[in-house]
Amino acid sequence: MNEIASASMLRLCQCFISICNVHFVSMRAAESSFLLSRNMAEASDLLEWPKKDNRRFLHVVYRVGDLDRTIEFYTEVFGMKLLRKRDIPEEKYSNAFLGFGPETSNFVVELTYNYGVSSYDIGTGFGHFAISTQDVSKLVENVRAKGGNVTREPGPVKGGGSVIAFVKDPDGYTFELIQRGPTPEPFCQVMLRVGDLDRAIKFYEKALGMRLLRKIERPEYKYTIGMMGYAEEYESIVLELTYNYDVTEYTKGNAYAQIAIGTDDVYKSGEVIKIVNQELGGKITREAGPLPGLGTKIVSFLDPDGWKTVLVDNKDFLKELE
Repeated sequence: MNEIASASMLRLCQCFISICNVHFVSMRAAESSFLLSRNMAEASDLLEWPKKDNRRFLHVVYRVGDLDRTIEFYTEVFGMKLLRKRDIPEEKYSNAFLGFGPETSNFVVELTYNYGVSSYDIGTGFGHFAISTQDVSKLVENVRAKGGNVTREPGPVKGGGSVIAFVKDPDGYTFELIQRGPTPEPFCQVMLRVGDLDRAIKFYEKALGMRLLRKIERPEYKYTIGMMGYAEEYESIVLELTYNYDVTEYTKGNAYAQIAIGTDDVYKSGEVIKIVNQELGGKITREAGPLPGLGTKIVSFLDPDGWKTVLVDNKDFLKELE
């Protein structure tokens, strides 16, 4: 009788334990489902941030072999102004900022000269910069008179009516000259080549809050272009992403560095980048936080094609200019 009672008690305990395990698993599953839903909702809210943020293209950074030579060419040939210059001897480099207007409102170039380095590899991925002018032919003649290299004479673009020309600066960077009317931002394009245009467009929309301003299909020349930006092309700088049919990879070289964009919150922006990196590729190269010495808060990252962008705190950027 005792053996029967013991066996019954054992089965009862086992049944109770099984019920408890099922209840525990159900509770954990419900908790996990709740956390997943909450995380998805938070991620969804976070992905709205770039569209609400105060974003603006600040400058593009690239390296040159002779800083004074490039400054002279950009000011005398292109008509840019030298906005500021700084020398960092302890780190063996110098910077110069040039543009067509003040840094508080215009997109500018940040030229970097590393002591003792006279040339760089531009690579196959970087395409060109673009400057708009009311008279392309006159600007080309000025380039030629100053010893510049004209690689395409002024004339209408293939399949269109715009008059353009191509020239190279002393370091071999290509500049497209586009004939247009007056504009608040003559420095109008940075062209980069990508291996998957749809992926790149999606990345810059989601990670940086840019808009696809227009898409240009040129099957007869085997390429497609996506113009990305925060304002219309005639009002501001745009990022021109170019896909050449069947080309998925390019060399980056060591000449072109990065684009800088302003943000009101580098920390929140950094979290957005991480989410989009997981979906589309790329990676954070510097976590959000202040730069040693300067105190300016930034976050930097690579897009799926390996192009670098730096997001800079807007208030800190203005303090730098003071």
